[in-house]
Amino acid sequence: MLYAVFMSSVLPPCPQPQEPESPQLLEVGTGPEEPCLRADAARNRARLLEAAARLIAEHGVAGVTMEAVAAAAQVGKGTVFRRFGDRTGLLMALLDHSGRRLQADFLGGPPPLGPGAPPLERLRAFGVAVLYRSAEQLDLQLAAQPEPDRRFAHPALGALRTHVTMLLRQIVPDADCDLLAQTLLAYVDPALIHHLTRQRGMPMERLEVGWIDLVARLTGTEPPG
Repeated sequence: MLYAVFMSSVLPPCPQPQEPESPQLLEVGTGPEEPCLRADAARNRARLLEAAARLIAEHGVAGVTMEAVAAAAQVGKGTVFRRFGDRTGLLMALLDHSGRRLQADFLGGPPPLGPGAPPLERLRAFGVAVLYRSAEQLDLQLAAQPEPDRRFAHPALGALRTHVTMLLRQIVPDADCDLLAQTLLAYVDPALIHHLTRQRGMPMERLEVGWIDLVARLTGTEPPG
């Protein structure tokens, strides 16, 4: 059964229900450098993201440059740089915008991805959802990957890691769940998905089965019948 969450590249903001185990760690917003935007700044930011989304729809990710976004949004180029820092920051902001849908689903959506299902079922569903989301947004995700010192510290990835770690602590409490979570998230890394699907021609169904098998082996549990 597919637990896929199909999403467009950019989605409107949606509520972010909190999971009681660690609510403060699961907030995916604009990043630590922008803890709270004024209303006018938030509107400008949304306007720039909408312009970037239009460029992706019309020209692909390659068409998203700071200059092109500024022109599409009818603002100065300096405004775009001040808001996002660089092109990677802009692309990461687009992913944050769409990632809120996935976060809302695994924090407060229906089971098995959301609360209400056993943690093992939720972990299986989570990986499949991330797999299909990454495959759908693969070009954007690859273009948005920052350098190593920023990549793993980004709040969006931190939210996914915290969620997986929390589920693992319920399934295998005696394991090093922090490191185990990193191992599982490596399986859904966009660069690996690109290699397996586009360079080696593997179907997504095989990657889905592989995720279920990996979860079973790492947690010492039986795969679903």
